[in-house]
Amino acid sequence: MNWKQTTAMLSACAALWCGCAAGQETGMALKPDDIKAEPFKDAKTVGKIAKGDKVEIVARQSGWLQVKAGSKKGWVRMLSVRRGQAGSKDAAKEIGGVAGLATGRAGTGEVVSSTGVRGLSEEELKEAKFDEAQIAKAESNAVSAGIAKTFAANGKLVAQKVAFLPEPKGGAK
Repeated sequence: MNWKQTTAMLSACAALWCGCAAGQETGMALKPDDIKAEPFKDAKTVGKIAKGDKVEIVARQSGWLQVKAGSKKGWVRMLSVRRGQAGSKDAAKEIGGVAGLATGRAGTGEVVSSTGVRGLSEEELKEAKFDEAQIAKAESNAVSAGIAKTFAANGKLVAQKVAFLPEPKGGAK
């Protein structure tokens, strides 16, 4: 483990300890969202939060926060809640800022979000370099159309046609 990872781990532990010592964390809903019974998009909806609602954050799991909002308790998407004291900030700016920090693109005006990156810090993402060997390794997993059709047939998969999205009004930028 290098010094950056060690420092990050110690900072995270300190933040967790401070959070536990101070009691429950609060937050504010940045936008309306459903409160789910479980931390899954398709879980049963048990309530709703409205923009500006104060919530008590009970737990965190992946991209979800377990919250208490009034008499309701359940899970909401992490990007729907601003942690800390309620304020009058714009939801789009808040979400953009969180996504920007998570991707190393903060402050560029070109927010790109990726939900598939886990365990990488902002610095590690910024320092990422193109690796031709890794691309070749990924491409080596490709199969021919014939093998793919055989796999689909064995799995009793059925082809479905998916229409393209319509062109945006005013043309693409």
